Amino acid sequence: MQQEQPLHSVQTIRWLTYMMFLMFAMTSDAVGVIIPSLIDNYQLTMTEASAFHYTPMILIAFSGLFLGFLADKLGRKITILLGLSLFSTACFCFALGDSFIVFVCLLGLIGLAIGLFKTGALALLGDISTSSHEHTKTMNQVEGYFAVGAIIGPAAVSYMLAQGISWTYLYILAGALCFLLIVYTTSVQFPLLRSHPQSAPNLSKTFEAMNDPMALLFSSAIGLYVATEVAIYVWMPTLLLDYKGDLVWLATYSLTLFFVLRAVGRFMAVWLLNQWSWQSVLLCLSLGIFVCYLATLFLGVNAAVIALPLCGLFMSMIYPTLNSKGISCFPKHQHGSIAGVILFFTAVSAALTPLLMGVVSDAFGHVKFGFYLATGFAFALFVLMLFNWVKDPSKSKLEIANEQQG
Repeated sequence: MQQEQPLHSVQTIRWLTYMMFLMFAMTSDAVGVIIPSLIDNYQLTMTEASAFHYTPMILIAFSGLFLGFLADKLGRKITILLGLSLFSTACFCFALGDSFIVFVCLLGLIGLAIGLFKTGALALLGDISTSSHEHTKTMNQVEGYFAVGAIIGPAAVSYMLAQGISWTYLYILAGALCFLLIVYTTSVQFPLLRSHPQSAPNLSKTFEAMNDPMALLFSSAIGLYVATEVAIYVWMPTLLLDYKGDLVWLATYSLTLFFVLRAVGRFMAVWLLNQWSWQSVLLCLSLGIFVCYLATLFLGVNAAVIALPLCGLFMSMIYPTLNSKGISCFPKHQHGSIAGVILFFTAVSAALTPLLMGVVSDAFGHVKFGFYLATGFAFALFVLMLFNWVKDPSKSKLEIANEQQG
């Protein structure tokens, strides 16, 4: 159990996590806008260009799985500072290179850094929450700021490219913001946790967590969700290049609209969670995603120009809610390890889905075939959310966690 924290300290920690997630999103969710430029500048195939996305995701997965326990072992503050320092250094190095291979290597370092500070931040959210319900609302708020960063990043890259400015300046900007966060983090007082010598955090504890059915259930659900989300922000701009209808303006700003709707939905999450159960909300939202993908599958690009951006609203609450409930099923002194496990599945899905879609698209000659694959992921997510709504498998663990926190 953590010591009681002053209200001002809790608010300071919340704002710190908000800004970390916003900064991270500025770079990660701008990939879809950068990829067409990479293909043109370096004469890449879609499969080759997707390395710009899957490389950092693979390193995030590695970092989450093998280094996530450091948030429990070394403490949240040290782990976050290590991650932020590596992130800032790698971002500034973008000013020194002009090679696709160099950029991909730097993105690998960024992925390693994100795995460190994100597991630390996710564990920190559990430290300042007094119940599973509060944790879920806070997680949605944090992911809301992530969604804001996801609007800023692509918009900044689009503006830079239109003005003839290199997209690499986005990473330099993110590095500068990260440096400010490093300075700010050193002055913040973090909650102190009681040690648990009988279950000292280490890598073996992380692998034990991977065998827990509840951790696997939430990780699988998050993996399926990420597969549907990443398909849109990586490949939707390429899909809509073929659009010639009356809504060209909508196709032009489709990615921005997707991120705006995702942000709006996440800030509405607190209200929704106060009105209905999280299980029923996620069931309805997953159905909305599947319907949007079906429209794209059967009606083509003319429907996709509306349906895929609309997915942002349906996707808004799913990831932070699943992430929160998955972490909340475990004691606070294990939150770093559990966050690392969930982050592993998140990043693996985010890495493999665009790659698989690129391979399928290259094999069949058009990016639309990659979206056929994504429709299958959307259906699987809906089925899993239906199971969660009917069986509610996490009920007993969440009740126990709430009693311990209370």
